[in-house]
Amino acid sequence: MGRRDRPEEGHEEKGFLDEFRGKRLSRREAFRLTGAAGTGLALGAGGMGVAATGSRTEDREPGAETVPFHGLHQSGIATPSQHRLHFTAFDVTTEDREELRDLLREWSDAAAAMCAGEPVGDVGGTGHSPYLPPEDTGEATGHSASRLTITFGFGPTLFERDGEDRFGLVARRPEALAEIPPMPGDALRPELSGGDLCVQACADDPQVAFHAVRNLTRIGRGTVEMRWSQLGFGRTSSTSQDQETGRNLFGFKDGTNNLKAEDVGSLNRNVWVGPSDGPAWMQGGTYLVSRRIRMLLEVWDRSSLEDQEKTFGRHKVSGAPIGRSEEFDAVDLEAKGENGEPLIPADSHVRLGAEGGESILRRSYSYTDGMDRERGQLDAGLFFVCFQRDPRRQFAPMQRRMAENDALNEYISPTGSAVFACPPGAGEGGYVGEGLFDGG
Repeated sequence: MGRRDRPEEGHEEKGFLDEFRGKRLSRREAFRLTGAAGTGLALGAGGMGVAATGSRTEDREPGAETVPFHGLHQSGIATPSQHRLHFTAFDVTTEDREELRDLLREWSDAAAAMCAGEPVGDVGGTGHSPYLPPEDTGEATGHSASRLTITFGFGPTLFERDGEDRFGLVARRPEALAEIPPMPGDALRPELSGGDLCVQACADDPQVAFHAVRNLTRIGRGTVEMRWSQLGFGRTSSTSQDQETGRNLFGFKDGTNNLKAEDVGSLNRNVWVGPSDGPAWMQGGTYLVSRRIRMLLEVWDRSSLEDQEKTFGRHKVSGAPIGRSEEFDAVDLEAKGENGEPLIPADSHVRLGAEGGESILRRSYSYTDGMDRERGQLDAGLFFVCFQRDPRRQFAPMQRRMAENDALNEYISPTGSAVFACPPGAGEGGYVGEGLFDGG
């Protein structure tokens, strides 16, 4: 039965462990040395390298196996979307600002190594003490870098929680870093929402993405703990003109009119934080919004093709707007059918997305978390990720318009939501978020 039948300069880079040689151990580092963190400092010889070639990746291009971690902007935002995602939010457990800053240094050094296809330390090679765990978990050894990107973000609660200025950073919190307001239809679960910090790891090899998050989590033990985590597959948004538009689990092309990495002007207008937007430490950064959206696939699968196409406002196979023949044909919101009604319904997803004029950079993935045993149905859907200059003026009004009117709402249920400030990229020898802590 169909719906209408029912109501994205520094100094010479230091080695990963050089930061700690000759330096006082923090509480977290001492915790790790006990073995509880499963990491330990290097007492043996240097790390064993990862082979430059290894597992097969899709769409491999010569010279495109690595994406530099350092740069003006963080990678994993305007970078052409990879095929796999591992996204994790963390709560900060330390009350020590210096330990938090040390963690961001360690994370940045480790991320730079992994994005270059290198381990974060010794994986158990010659010279490693048999009485200490290896520094790198080793499951990416022999795999290529697979275009791994690692993106870091700061949540609102890193600055203030329950009225407390946790690390003396409240005065530097950007106004744009505001919680996403409640939306009609939300069925949000606290254990799938929020977080003080986030890590987005994307790669063409799922094991490489998993390895990145696993090792960052190990490094962070004693300072952070995992709040929630989401695996994603089958990118549903193209972020480059060279990529075909992906399909979501409803079988429709998603994000046809997404911003593209090649359109630098649009990114500057809509994605990257400018000099007039807020604190200096965020200039060149962006804001990430994530939404875990469960798709009610069993209900959708019983809907007619006509109903599905009217819900989206596009033809299912071609991806073209209703009444047109090619995916990238302009959406004609004025076109009428033989009955005088709009060809693209007033409550269609395409029309509602176009009407407000907001532009965001989508970087979403499909997900499946097995089965909902209570209902005997698949727990699957869309892990929606987008980047913008100001969520209050871009994502929030767009989402409210859709939450109130979108015909697609009958087939979806938002279960998780979060917002993070993603600082600009780090220069070699620096770390992500350096401006926040060092006076920017």
